[in-house]
Amino acid sequence: MMKLIKKILVYLFLTIAALSFIYPFIWMIMASLSPEQDIGTLILFPSELTLDNYKMMIGKIPIWRALFNSLFVSGINTGLSLVFCTMVGYALARMEFKIRNLIFFIIIFTMSLPFQITLIPNYVLMVKLGWTDTYLSLTVPFLINAFGILMFRQAFKGIPQALIDAARIDGCGELRIIFRILWPNIKPTIITVAILAFMGSWNEVLWPLIVIRDEQLMTLPQLVTLFTVGGRAEAQLGVKLAAAVFLGAPIIIAYLIFQRHFIQSMASTGLKD
Repeated sequence: MMKLIKKILVYLFLTIAALSFIYPFIWMIMASLSPEQDIGTLILFPSELTLDNYKMMIGKIPIWRALFNSLFVSGINTGLSLVFCTMVGYALARMEFKIRNLIFFIIIFTMSLPFQITLIPNYVLMVKLGWTDTYLSLTVPFLINAFGILMFRQAFKGIPQALIDAARIDGCGELRIIFRILWPNIKPTIITVAILAFMGSWNEVLWPLIVIRDEQLMTLPQLVTLFTVGGRAEAQLGVKLAAAVFLGAPIIIAYLIFQRHFIQSMASTGLKD
């Protein structure tokens, strides 16, 4: 009986905790569909549902162009970072060379450095290369990341060496071993790194604000930030909430689709020597 009561209390606590996290998102969505006068009441279900806030947002800013820019930039960053992080992770896990451990420790060290430390050097480099106000400035600095390398290194450490040796005996090169033999065995890791890389690129605001001035090249987070704090929303909270929903929806949808693989990878990835 005590076990049943304890189990009920645990589930009750988890339900309350989940609702406390979910409620602000539900309210944001419902408020974006509410008339302006109903938003201040914090009522979850408004007197009527309307798309006026979304229509006003679309009319004020080039939201569809910004959505395309974000999807394009995030897609490029995610795809290429998967390729590059995979190759570096494989080299650190399965290839023997003298400074392998030193390189790995340096990569781990860079994870502790905030992005703001390299912000000015990266900006100066973009200016010298003439890449400001181009897609290159939004993609090249994010094509590889330390966390992705760590994840792939640990995933490759968990694969039997016999599988790699058998592939080499059959005449496979290293790239074919990585992408044709090993990738199908680490799908949860690939999905996890892809989600995190996509989220990191999608949510980036500070860097685009620095290197992009052309409104036609602005990403969605950048445009929404300028829209909400720059006065173009005209203090209309519903329009701002509509822009926030438009910004957050792709990430939420992507996580809901791939959450099983994401949780599986995060639970199974350990630090192997």
